[in-house]
Amino acid sequence: MPFLYEQLDTLREFGSYTEIPPYIQENVNQRFELRPYQIGAFENFITYFENEKMCRKPTQTLFHMATGSGKTMIMAGLMLYLYKKGYRNFLFFVNLSNIVNKTRENFLNALSSKYLFADEIRLNGERVQIKEVSNFQYSDDDAINICFTTTQGLHSDMWTAKENALSDDDFANKKVVFISDEAHHLNVDTKALAKNKDEQDNYKSWEYTVRRIFEMNKDNVLLEFTATCDIHNPQIRAEYESKIVYDYPLSKFRADGYSKEIKTLRSDVSVMERAIQAIMLSQYRLKVFQDNRLSVKPVVLFKAAKIADSNAFMEDFIDTVKNLTGDELRRVSELTDNETLGEAYAYFEKNGISFEQLAQELRDDFSAEHCISANDDKEAAARQIALNSLEDATNPYRAVFEVKKLDEGWDVLNLFDIVRLYETRQSSGKRISPATISEAQLIGRGARYCPFQIDDEQEKYKRKYDTDIDNPLRICEELYYHCQNDSRYIGELNNALREIGVDIENKTVRTYVLKDTFKADSLYREGFVFTNDRVEKSRNDVDGLLPSVREHIYAVKLSTGSSGEDTIFGAGNALTEKAVATYTYRTDIQTIADMNYAIVHKALCKYSVFKFNTLKSYFPNLKSTREFITSPNYLGAIKIEITSKYETPTPSILFSACVNVLGKVAESVSDIEITYVGTTEFKPTRISEMFKDKKCNYTIVHDGGLGYSQNDASVPNGWKIDLSKEDWFAFEDNFGTSEEKAFVAYFKSFIPHLKEKYDKVFLVRNERQLHIYSFDGGERFEPDYLLFLHKQNDAGYEQLQVFIEPKGTHLIADDKWKEDFLLEIEDKAVTTKIFVDDNKYKIWGFHFFNTDVRMNEFKKDMERL
Repeated sequence: MPFLYEQLDTLREFGSYTEIPPYIQENVNQRFELRPYQIGAFENFITYFENEKMCRKPTQTLFHMATGSGKTMIMAGLMLYLYKKGYRNFLFFVNLSNIVNKTRENFLNALSSKYLFADEIRLNGERVQIKEVSNFQYSDDDAINICFTTTQGLHSDMWTAKENALSDDDFANKKVVFISDEAHHLNVDTKALAKNKDEQDNYKSWEYTVRRIFEMNKDNVLLEFTATCDIHNPQIRAEYESKIVYDYPLSKFRADGYSKEIKTLRSDVSVMERAIQAIMLSQYRLKVFQDNRLSVKPVVLFKAAKIADSNAFMEDFIDTVKNLTGDELRRVSELTDNETLGEAYAYFEKNGISFEQLAQELRDDFSAEHCISANDDKEAAARQIALNSLEDATNPYRAVFEVKKLDEGWDVLNLFDIVRLYETRQSSGKRISPATISEAQLIGRGARYCPFQIDDEQEKYKRKYDTDIDNPLRICEELYYHCQNDSRYIGELNNALREIGVDIENKTVRTYVLKDTFKADSLYREGFVFTNDRVEKSRNDVDGLLPSVREHIYAVKLSTGSSGEDTIFGAGNALTEKAVATYTYRTDIQTIADMNYAIVHKALCKYSVFKFNTLKSYFPNLKSTREFITSPNYLGAIKIEITSKYETPTPSILFSACVNVLGKVAESVSDIEITYVGTTEFKPTRISEMFKDKKCNYTIVHDGGLGYSQNDASVPNGWKIDLSKEDWFAFEDNFGTSEEKAFVAYFKSFIPHLKEKYDKVFLVRNERQLHIYSFDGGERFEPDYLLFLHKQNDAGYEQLQVFIEPKGTHLIADDKWKEDFLLEIEDKAVTTKIFVDDNKYKIWGFHFFNTDVRMNEFKKDMERL
């Protein structure tokens, strides 16, 4: 049986889902931008809740979402939605009191930096208050009434009469929304073996208590949230197959770039020396943030096995830091040859920060006043607010000491280093020990991304420097786990990380090294490379969608009916297969303008952003909805390729395809804040300042392709070249895609002809070192190669700069706007010089290079040279 979220995904494919209502986004804190997966979670729940055939009563759903993905934001938004549906009473419960206190702050304290709601909540045209209540006997019918409790406290209240506490009366005649955080603790009984009827009747467990009061009213709603639902357990899967309304595990969260990257820093040093390495690295990270005018204070967590050990180490650490000297830091810096630590030490030296100055900074920043313990129950409760507001500018703490108190419910974004204070392995045999699993979960919790932006082109809440290894800000997107250099322990830790969804990818680092001969050439030392800027465009001048949106082929796969049957153990234990005859048809690509207008218009009505008044605010020159649908400047030129089980798509298939595609367009339109254009003026920068040696991070995909040397044995015949011996290629080697390698090999054949006409010919690989902006839309583009051609004349020299982009066949249509831009450059680009000289500069762009469909065009481009 498919999971509930899989059934909802199918509905989404057919456009049969409910869009998130605007009032949710309007009434949550505007500082917290809703992410696409959060919007998906809202829409899945609302679609399920409003589907009378699908939704069970009372309604129980589970949101299986990664730590750090913003589950409390989902809770807040669903409170608003369910209030609109007539619910007034909300019961929040979780197993730990510190999580209750943290959530209370997030829901009630408008002064908290993590407050989730808008300053003023308005629903149904009325202002709505949020009130904390101890029970629902006298709840306010015009307010969101929230009762906060622990799971144990709820269990105790329901079985022991107490004044002002919750009782059966609170649930007998009222519909209630139950919100269970860390819900994997709630289903402990579900994991257990089935009990007989008498045992079930008498067993008053937490799960039984919640189940009993939840089922008192058929209109009750139970919203469960967890990052660790054990769906591989047969009992758990059977219980939750029909209840997991949204699935967004840590593996997908990390792959989408919403977490820090995780690294282990292993060293054969003492625990205290490891701690000193960590605080030096933390101080380096602090300075990188400061260099980029970012107010982020990195925090270090010291993880002990026992409370006594943690307390003793904290005391020892404070004393060690108090007496820290430059000589001690120098000694520790010489203990290991770790590359990351080496970068930190090189930074200090380059910026004139001596070890003695660094010691003084560390004595100040990691003094006793900046250290906090989370071990003692009373101490943890008293300091919970401080521990959950470590990002605040007024929060003084840089070091946290703990054992287990922060393993769950701890929301911290600026944790960048975790130091393991013990050197034992606790596994036995093939099983991963619970302690190591707990460490992996803590790492997963610490991997929450610390959002920052250097410019408005960047996505604030995602990693930006995965492939840009040389960028100093990469260290600000990484979490380091400092531990002993024990291969068996590291292997166990990696296995534990895989179990929670943090698999170590098959990545390799390659370095593009500029040739000494190129660096010695006057073109590199004194020559210029030209790039343009983008400038804001008045909304009154906007007359269409971005080219990347409107000039795109959207592939939609609907209702293919594909299936199959396998016989795993047939005669002779051979694998046999019984095929079920199915047929799928791919329609000819058609534009929206060519489709039935009524179908498109009906699909358009699914999205509020396509209401004409709203569209007019984004596109002031738009005259009608018909123009929006039919004009090539808007939807008209958008192409759809449908795969379905129908040779001729039915109207319902066409409608579903339109809904699918228009959903993507709606996201693009909703994201519009400022519109840009690329300038036609191209300004010079010294080539030597733009292009340097560059490290790149590649995920190895297949032999001979991305990440492989062009001289590798796996590169196809005809493309294999030892570029270190080719004076026209600026770098020692090329590690690009197969299409790039094909281009470089093809380009080589023109070298003799080019050298007859030009005295200098250099092809330079652009690995995210240079970018330009499209004239129409101001969209950023990083062409893969730049060709520099140089010719002396009587007055000086002529220089031709050519942008070249090899492109895989499957991307030709989707990236058409890039090719259009390249072909406009020759006519529109105007070079400006920072000083007057008599040299002549020209800038060109070529057709895409593609061995399947662009060879004739590209050959003509080359022959023009």
